[in-house]
This record gives sequence, structure tokens and C-alpha cells, in this order.
Amino acid sequence: MKPNTDKRIVMALDAGGTNFRFSAVRGNKPVTQTVALPSNGDNLAKCLANIVEGFTRVKKQCPEPPVAISFAFPGPADYPNGIIGDLGNLPGFRGGVALGPMLEERFGIPTFINNDGDLFVYGEAIAGFLPYVNGLLEKAGSPKRFKNLFGVTLGTGFGGGIVRNGELFTGDNSMATEVWLLRNKLHPETNAEEGASIRAVRRVYAEKAGIPFEQAPEPKDIFDIGTGAKPGNQAAAGEAFRQLGEVVGDGMAHALTLVDGLGVIGGGISGAAPLFLPALVNELNSTYATPKGSKFRRLTQVAFNLEDPAQLQPFLQGEKREITVPGSSKKVQYDPLQRIGVGMSRLGTTEATAIGAYAFALRELDSR
Repeated sequence: MKPNTDKRIVMALDAGGTNFRFSAVRGNKPVTQTVALPSNGDNLAKCLANIVEGFTRVKKQCPEPPVAISFAFPGPADYPNGIIGDLGNLPGFRGGVALGPMLEERFGIPTFINNDGDLFVYGEAIAGFLPYVNGLLEKAGSPKRFKNLFGVTLGTGFGGGIVRNGELFTGDNSMATEVWLLRNKLHPETNAEEGASIRAVRRVYAEKAGIPFEQAPEPKDIFDIGTGAKPGNQAAAGEAFRQLGEVVGDGMAHALTLVDGLGVIGGGISGAAPLFLPALVNELNSTYATPKGSKFRRLTQVAFNLEDPAQLQPFLQGEKREITVPGSSKKVQYDPLQRIGVGMSRLGTTEATAIGAYAFALRELDSR
């Protein structure tokens, strides 16, 4: 399967809490104009009517009939069966809504629905961060290649996804990689999302700057304050993003100790990486203590910040050496540096999610 050269057309939806944006994709590229309609998330009948209307308008623009519908939609949901559960940001969905079967019946083509974090990571595994890093390793002459990718999205919420050996890992209840429910390292009585989201950055800035939460700027402005591009409390801005990095790093460490692969970061806050990525990687490379006080690494692997040229080079180089096979004159190559790398989306969150949705539909169709 090569999504970038595939000629089939898949209709897609970018489902936000306020607006729905519909389009169609072929070969990882849009082939129609985007159709935007209000979500009407508090009124199920209006919401479903707009979903049908949006896809109807896009279908009319398609140069050829689409073969499937594939998109990300909020959970909880039974994604394989296309049934949406009780949603927080679209409160009209209650009691189980068979959205996938409804669209299949209306348009006569297969419909695939997934979590946005899952599809983001799937897109990065197919055409973004994973092939980018493996390409750098190949260019550097390293035999090392990565097959597994864990990723997170930082924005209104804290999402995630896992791709293992080219396959999206969704779990038995369509609920794998719900990283927002990990424990918040800095405030263990709360979940990780309270330390890894837009509201978390604003909250810490407000606390450190001594202002009410309602007066706290948005993360983009806090980032500009932190870099000195705008006036404000620079120390508070730096601490807000440092804490974000520590909480996200803690969550990624829990996941990466199980996944043992690369880590990619996307979402609306990802542009502030210069202020939070060093703290994130420091957390990955932090230590535990034994009851007697001695230290050992939190992760067996060494974590590298692949956005830092000083760390990228040793990551690519490894510690290649030649060793002799015991009892023989034969020599083999050995790289004892067990390592992982963390970096930013190479596609952008929206494009990665769209590519993930497109590729997922093609894979499912081809497997039938």
C-alpha cells in the first residue's frame, strides 16, 4: 500500500466542537474544496443532518466516486463498529449513536471512524516523523531502523496513539493510548491532561504571575513572553512550559518503556517546543532511586532530543563497533547504544491526521 500514489478517493471530516470541515483525499492530497458547516453539537438531529450535508456537498465535487469515508471523531466510541458514545464537547451524542452505519447506508460506501490521536500518529508513521528519522539514519550509514512510534497531541486535551510495525494499535475496546488518563506527576491527585493542555499552561502562568486564571494569555502569547518577543512575566512563562514538559515527559516515559520506539509530538501547543522539549527529554532521561538511595535510569534506553543538532548527531552515529565471534575469526557489527528519539511532527497535526485516516481506509479496504 502506497497512499501517496494511490488513485482512490476517500472523503474525510475534521470534527471540531464548533465546526465540521469536510473534504476528499486522493494520493494524500485534497481533491476538493473544503466544506465547513457548524457542528450543532448540542442538537443531535441538526448535527447528523450537517454531517450528511457536508459529505453530500464534497461528493459532488469529487472527480471520481469516492470508495470510502474515513475520519477522526471524539470518543468514547466503539470505533470498529462506528458507534459514538457520550461526548463531552458534542453533548447531543448520548446513549450510543450509530454514526458509521448511518453514513454507510446513506452513501453506500464503507465508513471508518477513529480517534484523532491514533490517526495523527498513524500519519506520522506512514509519511512523517518515522520515515524522516529512518531516512536520516540511512543517510548517516547507520544500520539502525525504527518500526514503532508513540505520539502525543497537546492542545485543548492530551491525546496519543501507538503504531507498531506499521499497524495502528487500538486495543480491545477502542480505548488504547488514552494518555490523558495517566497520573499527573506534579499533582498526583489529578490526571495528566491537567498538566498537559492549554488550560494547564495558562493556569501555571497565572499562578506564577499572580493574576487570575481568566486574565492569563493564550499559550501562543505565553510562548512569546517566554522568548522575550512580547512583554510579560518571562519567568512565569518559562515555568509554565517547563512544567508542561515535565508532565508530558512523565507520560511519554510510561508509554515508551512499553512501546520502545520513537516519540513524536503534535497539536496546537507543539509550536512552543523550544520552551518545553528540553524538560520533556530530561524527564525521559531522569532516574529512580532504590530504598537505599542509589540511582538507576528511568528508561533503559537513552532518549535524544532530535530537534537539537547536538543530540541528533550522536543519535544517528550510535556506538558502532566490530566484535569477534568467540572461537572464530569472524567479526560482526555491534551497536550497544540502546536509544530512542523524540521530536516534532513533520507533517503538521491536521495533515498527519488526514493522511492517517486516508491510509487506514485503504488498508481496511485492501484487507477485505
